[in-house]
Amino acid sequence: MCGIVGYLGSKEAAPIILDGLHRLEYRGYDSAGLAVVDSNKVNVIKRCGRVDELESAVNKQNLIATLGIGHTRWATHGIPNEINAHPQVSADGRIILVHNGIIENYAELKAKLIKQGVVFQSDTDTEVLANLISIVQAKQKLSLFTAVQEALRLVQGAYAIAVLDSKNDNTLVVAKKSSPLVVGIGRKEFIVGSDATPIVAHTRNVLYLNDDEVGEFRRDGSYEVVSLVSNKIDPKIHHLDLNIDKLAKNNYPHFMLKEIHEQPEAIRNTMRGRLSLNNNTVMLGGINDYEQRILRAPRLTIVACGTSWHAGLVGKYLIEELAGIPVDVELASEFRYRSYPLNNHDVVLAISQSGETADTLAALKLAQDKGALTLGLVNVVGSTIARTTLAGVYTHAGPEISVASTKAFTTQVTALMLMALRFAQQLGNLPSAELHKLYHQFSMLPNQVEATLQCAPIVKKLAPHLINQKVIFFLGRNNCFPVALEGALKMKEIAYLSAEGYAAGEMKHGPIALIGPDTPVFVVVPAQGELRTKLLNNIQEVKARNGYVIAIASAEDKEVKKYANYILPVPEVADVFLPIIATIPLQLAAYYTAVLQGNDVDKPRNLAKSVTVE
Repeated sequence: MCGIVGYLGSKEAAPIILDGLHRLEYRGYDSAGLAVVDSNKVNVIKRCGRVDELESAVNKQNLIATLGIGHTRWATHGIPNEINAHPQVSADGRIILVHNGIIENYAELKAKLIKQGVVFQSDTDTEVLANLISIVQAKQKLSLFTAVQEALRLVQGAYAIAVLDSKNDNTLVVAKKSSPLVVGIGRKEFIVGSDATPIVAHTRNVLYLNDDEVGEFRRDGSYEVVSLVSNKIDPKIHHLDLNIDKLAKNNYPHFMLKEIHEQPEAIRNTMRGRLSLNNNTVMLGGINDYEQRILRAPRLTIVACGTSWHAGLVGKYLIEELAGIPVDVELASEFRYRSYPLNNHDVVLAISQSGETADTLAALKLAQDKGALTLGLVNVVGSTIARTTLAGVYTHAGPEISVASTKAFTTQVTALMLMALRFAQQLGNLPSAELHKLYHQFSMLPNQVEATLQCAPIVKKLAPHLINQKVIFFLGRNNCFPVALEGALKMKEIAYLSAEGYAAGEMKHGPIALIGPDTPVFVVVPAQGELRTKLLNNIQEVKARNGYVIAIASAEDKEVKKYANYILPVPEVADVFLPIIATIPLQLAAYYTAVLQGNDVDKPRNLAKSVTVE
């Protein structure tokens, strides 16, 4: 979690840092702070709450400095308050530091520093690191750059840090391990960010630090990157392909609603250049070199967390049904602590919107240690998962700012559908006529998502019935069971309501005991297939107990109208495409319910966008 910004150049640092923190606030919003250094003078300002609170405080002061760092926090060590907010400063006032991650051996280090006379002010592991660097620097009479290297050799855990020395306003030092960090390279100026969003307004040229690397960036425009063991690194400069306009809400009241409505375009972008109706084929250049190895593998293992895990579950149904390849889907947070059998014949696919999810990265590295081929399915170009894996697929969904993920899910499922079709084609698992039919139907999906979004006013009218409910159920079968899980997750995340997703057949194995008068039950009903009848039976089971049935079904489905209390109409599509279509009204239901309750939709309590700590 947490967002880091840093600036060194010829412009005033404070406005650039504040703008960057606003862009990174989706990463954490418990507290915020900044520090600027000018001619050996240090100003540190911190506030509990949102970046707006910090900006108001900064605007009351005349901060003329061209070097600074800032931070927006999602609390791990220490409650959210001004003392625990970053930047943290060493006891001697020399080292100023912002940090994303967790120092796992901070208690041991803190005890040693206390014995050396250090007095701590906060409850954070970050203050421990600031003092450790200060002590190492003073004892060995080192430059900041070298002191950071030496100190980090003593540290266990995850970190992305930006560090200043109050006695040197010409240098900014950064380092990374298991937490993201990007440095924008301008004309004698450098902009540091936890991701590219604070950088793109200033430069499109960036370098990505890898794990166990430390960088020194100097006022004269020079820089140096080394490993913790002092091996010199020659970092590659990447060009950002990111439109600054995509980072604005435009005319939408919330980023989440904007991103829900961006899904047709995002799905088209995921398909673009990959689905060819003229050639009746799917091409995935990102995995082309390893495709035969994938097809020969005894199984495909998907690792992911949260919404990405739900997308992986949909992918399991699609790949097994269309291509006939066995698929396991594992929660990355559990996978890394299990004795999961892997060898060099296995293929592991990591799914993550940000490409920085800590548990997913750890699972990926475990798979690599066991010799498995590792693939990535991510949205953010140049992210750690993208750089760690041998091959993969980008979703091209564009920036997703709202903490609750929407277009990431539907584009991940779209990409998994492309993989399923490609594998089916290569393995000859489906007749060519059936493949061609699926390609054509698939190409229509963005238009059908646009049509689905027209149900928004109907969903909005439903929201008053959902508030103040003890529990809300979401039911689906087959590839729409994960959609039920995702619908429940969205309702929990932003509406703060107790919501449960189930495979519909499991209701009578216990959960049906919670159905009472007017209990809302969302049910995804396919327009055809053998499971349709079973779902209609599930609906009648709910109705028999006076539950309130909300059906996601075709507007032309007369049979569903006989039983449901409320219908959220969607276009009629083939069952394999229903997960994407059915997800849209569930996203809108969570959104309008949260708005009606007055919740902060884009920044829900206790959550942050990218989970970069364990």
